[in-house]
Amino acid sequence: MDLLTADSIEPKVYFIGAGPGDPELLTIKAYKILRCADVILYANSLIPRQIVDVAHPDAELIPTGSKTLEDIIPIMIDRVRQGLSVARLQSGDLTLYSAISEQMQALAEADIPFQLVPGISAFQAAAAKLNAELTIPELVQTIILTRIEGQASPMPSGEDLASLANHGASLCLYLAARHVQSAQEKLLLHYPGDTPVGVCFRVGWPDEKIWVVPLKEMAALTREENLIRTTLYIISPALKNLSSVRSQLYHPGHSHLFRRHR
Repeated sequence: MDLLTADSIEPKVYFIGAGPGDPELLTIKAYKILRCADVILYANSLIPRQIVDVAHPDAELIPTGSKTLEDIIPIMIDRVRQGLSVARLQSGDLTLYSAISEQMQALAEADIPFQLVPGISAFQAAAAKLNAELTIPELVQTIILTRIEGQASPMPSGEDLASLANHGASLCLYLAARHVQSAQEKLLLHYPGDTPVGVCFRVGWPDEKIWVVPLKEMAALTREENLIRTTLYIISPALKNLSSVRSQLYHPGHSHLFRRHR
């Protein structure tokens, strides 16, 4: 099936990463599926209405902000068994903090087919807004995506924030605004206090706000701006002005399969 020209799609569940909020950051594949889906379940507190409005006029729209998994799974199973296509629309990218593993397991046990359609993650959109490359030669070549421990999501042993900070990598910290003071203290154990931090609030939404402050001021800014949710922190030496650092990838002295050494 060619999604670019399709008017309908197969009856199954399509898990779709909607990106951080900007409707224009939807992938073409996600857009086409949303346009064709018979049923759309969406996290209404995290998905802008403009994205849901892509649906065709006869689509059944089901907000899930107040529902539990026990409410959502039977709906998806029922609609697919009726021969309908279901789009399960979630924010960001499906591979990060999306809680889809338990949904996929339940669908598999019910013999309901499903497909994953990835989306842009908030860290990618935020780095683009900051005009930043998070991997700079001889400075930082690793990106860590993590969160601070919360009541609903305890961290595995060995993944506490202080241990991860020890790498000095570009660290993208999700779901930490309510615990920002604790996060800052743990980060300062290994990052210098003047390490730049991108504080990114509701990236891609109309009320988006982005600041760059030293790590030692991260918690204070968060309190001053009353940022209690939907905030991403990017802690990285790559946010400094490093115009003198050059990758070898396009250097005339570097050769590879498609380009000879000059």
